[in-house]
Amino acid sequence: MAENSKKLHIAVFPWLAFGHMIPYLELSKLIAQKGHKISFISTPRNIDRLPKLPPNLVPFLNFVKFPMPQIEKLPKNAEATIDVPYEQVKYLKLAQDGLQESMAKFLEDSAPDFILFDFTSYWVPSIAKKFNIPTAYFSIFIAAFLGFAGPVPGLNNDYEIRKTPEEYTVTPAWVPFETTVCWKLFEVLRIFDASMEGDEENVPDTFRFHKTLEDCDILLVRSCSVFEPEWLKVLEDIHRKPVFPVGQLHTTSYEDDSSNAWRSIKVWLDMQEKGKVVYVAFGSEAKPSQNELTEISLGLEKSGLPFFWVLRTKRGESDDELIRLPEGLEERTKGRGIVCTSWAPQLKILSHDSVGGFLTHSGWSSVVEAIQFEKPLVLLTFLADQGINARLLEEKKMAYSVPRDDTDGSFTRDSVAESLSLVLFEEEGNIYREKIKEVKNLFCDKGKQDSYVENFLSYFQNYRKA
Repeated sequence: MAENSKKLHIAVFPWLAFGHMIPYLELSKLIAQKGHKISFISTPRNIDRLPKLPPNLVPFLNFVKFPMPQIEKLPKNAEATIDVPYEQVKYLKLAQDGLQESMAKFLEDSAPDFILFDFTSYWVPSIAKKFNIPTAYFSIFIAAFLGFAGPVPGLNNDYEIRKTPEEYTVTPAWVPFETTVCWKLFEVLRIFDASMEGDEENVPDTFRFHKTLEDCDILLVRSCSVFEPEWLKVLEDIHRKPVFPVGQLHTTSYEDDSSNAWRSIKVWLDMQEKGKVVYVAFGSEAKPSQNELTEISLGLEKSGLPFFWVLRTKRGESDDELIRLPEGLEERTKGRGIVCTSWAPQLKILSHDSVGGFLTHSGWSSVVEAIQFEKPLVLLTFLADQGINARLLEEKKMAYSVPRDDTDGSFTRDSVAESLSLVLFEEEGNIYREKIKEVKNLFCDKGKQDSYVENFLSYFQNYRKA
């Protein structure tokens, strides 16, 4: 029993994207609540932009700032994916690779009991090994995504390596059950070159992933065993190492209710009819193309519904690809629709009674936040893991995707308007409205979440590196 009361020092090192840093911070807060010490490592601007900590956790959670290496072609002050256009994200990965020396010094000086790291920094285990520090890859991606991504080629398996985009649009050989979870061709084509192929300037994401999965000691997954047990089993089978679901990590905010941004948004929401407003947001990374923007805009207009849209028209200062709303849209939807191009408090908006549904990219944090407040989901995917998330949600009847062309991803204003109407009001969409309420307890129950964290911490406390 004495062994289990051991307080741990755990270092965490997420990828330089807020969609990764926030789940890492949520998990860190849950660990810190149990009296363990956390060293949360990132670069200065990222740490300065993270949400405030509740005062009771401040003594347990220490932010460690590694200076951001200067990389040619990476804009000045760019430290997260939110600061750069999509094609420059690879330079962020190279900059993060430049933190290896800082990491070695930190691990040597601080000697944490464990380090949790992200797939981009595949080199962490080789450094940690020198100081005999065990490593856990904490995947903010769900088990279905990791399971679909598959085993490390040639490591305890002889599965064929996928070489073409088309091979990612079918169920892989290592998945032993029937499922509709796979990418649509347009989703693969958008990420194939950068993620699966790489170029002379950067190693592909698949290499980073495989090296991470091969070299980590333990795999932690943002999931829960009741939600996707079959995919967690796939992970155990293909990676042959301990796999722990850590729960869904719903966002907890420690914010002042009186911010000016929220005050004016709340005034508008208070004036709307209950359950009628469509909240539209595609996360911190997705930026629609001009054609997509036009169809979404005209679809929202055509739906006749009030909407609040948080729109990213620019990714960082160096983004010179301008996108514009259709002419006259804001005039024609005045009072009924609001387009906000600055930051907006998503949790607070979703918690408001007038919001009846959420048009989203299906990034997992947004999905969990919608479930937290029982808001039905209409999905429009853009990149990364979003397609796999969408298929799993569709398969479980938890969300409805805007119909699109599988090859080029195109969709129409009519399909946007019809999808919103179906999910928010029509009889046919009732299943989506009911399912979201059904899974709330599964995703957001504090006791369940707590038991997942207890479970892997207990394993950590008794862990002895071989």
